[in-house]
Amino acid sequence: MIGYYVHHQGLGHLHRAQCIAAHVQDTLTILSSLPRPEAWTREWVPLPPDSDDAPVDPTARGRLHWAPVHHQGHQERMGTIAEWIRRTRPTLFVSDVSVEAAALARLMGTPVAIAAMRGDRSDEAHRLAYDLADALIAPWPESFPERDWPAHWHAKTLHTGSISRYDGRPHLASGSDDPPSRKEVVVMLGAGGTDVTDRELEEAIRATPDWSWTFLGGPRAHWTDDPWPLLCRADVVVTHAGQNAIAECAAARVPTIVIPQDRPHGEQRATARALHAAGLATVRDSWPAPHAWARLLVEAAALQNRWERWSPGDGAQRAGRLLTELARRTPRQPVCVAQ
Repeated sequence: MIGYYVHHQGLGHLHRAQCIAAHVQDTLTILSSLPRPEAWTREWVPLPPDSDDAPVDPTARGRLHWAPVHHQGHQERMGTIAEWIRRTRPTLFVSDVSVEAAALARLMGTPVAIAAMRGDRSDEAHRLAYDLADALIAPWPESFPERDWPAHWHAKTLHTGSISRYDGRPHLASGSDDPPSRKEVVVMLGAGGTDVTDRELEEAIRATPDWSWTFLGGPRAHWTDDPWPLLCRADVVVTHAGQNAIAECAAARVPTIVIPQDRPHGEQRATARALHAAGLATVRDSWPAPHAWARLLVEAAALQNRWERWSPGDGAQRAGRLLTELARRTPRQPVCVAQ
């Protein structure tokens, strides 16, 4: 039995969990405050929300990330997880991602695997979680490591490459033999929030009359559950540097402009630096000025496609095999993380 905690911010954590679960040869239960997807056929434990506009000491004086004092939602959330662990006695608990959920599971004697994140994870809360984990799953290639990690983190890390729900899906043809009158740029801003304004998007459109713009998420469009057809037909995609967004662009092998957004611990900026250093995407630190867009789109479209270095296509399978092995090992059997 495996418990799998899925964080509620955005949809990337859930997409990754579903991909990995498809390759786990063991009973697996997701615990999350997200709505249960219709396609999910395994057990799902709904968790109460624990957000608060005015939390009291949520970091326990800098030792944790989110444990507000005397907060009923947080108490019920932790209690639900603890009761599920007590009742089912899982052989492994996966956290994607919560320091507190990982620590709770380990305090109850359950081995823990954690979905690792890029950026500066040297704060005390991350050090606690990564230190106590039996294994870390890093959804990026081993050839682009987080160089500031201590050696004992690297020793228990499986680098899977990116994990996308589109890995292995056939690329879709445009559906027409006629060449398009204008090239198409798809802007994928995601469900986890964006720093881009409607005015900035409108200025970019006006500055590039030779391009047709399509939006997925953000201030100009609703979220699209399946952007694969749009990614396949795009000449260029513009997106942030979240793990899931990059994984989907990499799976589509589409030229991509990456503009990292400010996130805790510099996660997106660390990913953007790795992509830029490897020449996998065209990276800008902030949203470009209107006059820069025409040249930027041409530059991005001409970049040599090297996405296979980031997206080998079997990341979910590799993660699933590791979780299966961890869940089935005997208590005294040492952990072996094979790349």
